[in-house]
Amino acid sequence: MRNRSLLILTTAVTAGALTLTACGSRDDKGGDSSGEGGGVTVTIGLDAPLTGELSALGLGIKNSADLAVQTANKKEYVKGVTFKLEALDDQAQPSSGQQNATKLVADKTVLGVVGPLNSSVAESMQKVFDDAKLAQVSPANTNPSLSQGPDWATGTKKRTYASYFRTATTDAIQGPFAAQYVFNDAKKTKAFIIDDKKTYGAGLAGTFKGEWEKLGGKVVGTEHVNPDTKDFSAVATKVKSSGADVVYYGGEYPAAGPLAKQIKEAGAKVTVVGGDALYSAEYVKLAGAAAAEGDIATSVGAPIETLPSAKEFLANYKAGGYKEAYEAYGGYAYDSTWAIIEAVKKAVEGNSGKLPDDARAKVTEALQGVSFDGVTGKVSFDEFGDTTNKQLTVYKVEGGAYKPVKSDTFGE
Repeated sequence: MRNRSLLILTTAVTAGALTLTACGSRDDKGGDSSGEGGGVTVTIGLDAPLTGELSALGLGIKNSADLAVQTANKKEYVKGVTFKLEALDDQAQPSSGQQNATKLVADKTVLGVVGPLNSSVAESMQKVFDDAKLAQVSPANTNPSLSQGPDWATGTKKRTYASYFRTATTDAIQGPFAAQYVFNDAKKTKAFIIDDKKTYGAGLAGTFKGEWEKLGGKVVGTEHVNPDTKDFSAVATKVKSSGADVVYYGGEYPAAGPLAKQIKEAGAKVTVVGGDALYSAEYVKLAGAAAAEGDIATSVGAPIETLPSAKEFLANYKAGGYKEAYEAYGGYAYDSTWAIIEAVKKAVEGNSGKLPDDARAKVTEALQGVSFDGVTGKVSFDEFGDTTNKQLTVYKVEGGAYKPVKSDTFGE
């Protein structure tokens, strides 16, 4: 049993910050803040779909963030600070995401948040975090308006929330990248464009369409679908009769898989193409390996398995015994978490080795200047909080699995 007469360091809440104070008991959060650990516990929040249809991606994000926290603690990377991960489930629902944001803000030990997965969920969270000066770093959001404002497409870019950052590149690049590959490399000319009416899906389909038409591609049909309705027979019939040789779907794999299957069962000779939310083994399972063969997905970054910078992450993830795969965003989740850890380190080192009174604001400020070699490559942020790593990869389903076929890096 611990000697109760020992001086114990605990985490106290003062004006939204963390300070070290002396007391003789456990802290009011229920965590062990013993001086034997040499400092305070800083919580990194995480929001992602941990249950539901997109949980494969969400659990990969959670596990990778957990690995980053464990690594930082093992290395004692920030002297006097022990990190803890608090993961909340948003089920890919904006209302749940907003509730989670409010909960994380209320916990004053939280100095940064990783997530969310969905751009629509991020929209519901941004103001809550920004009002509290609490930084969030998403490993997966790709809608440009989150960082560059609603008028970004007209060339009027304005950062609305200073606390918002992301390690994934945006659909302003991803949509056109897909259009260029499909038109120039895959030699398709007639596209039927479908989206799920969500922030991510509709935005991505829009950027694909704009570039497709610039290249000279023909749009032979457009459709909006409800992703919760798994009967897509009506739109499948429209695709077949349109004469399309490619279908571009702006949305996520839970709907994309059944949609692709039904389109091909209807007799349409098309390639189904989508963005990073289709880049999952779950898409192939839902569509069926035969139906998915030849389908294409673009995703952020380079294939993580090919990166020298990812070797340690891959080995440690395997050694960590995680039951779920790291999926498309694992490396980005690790880097998002590590960016917060780096920012906490900067804040501590800039305040004589202790957390400043305005810790959240200082961490957000430090994030803007963070720069390090991460799992996915160089990690840093531009004036909008967007990643400076603008690499993308085309993947094609071959033999029942996605295989990389082309990567490219884009300038500013």
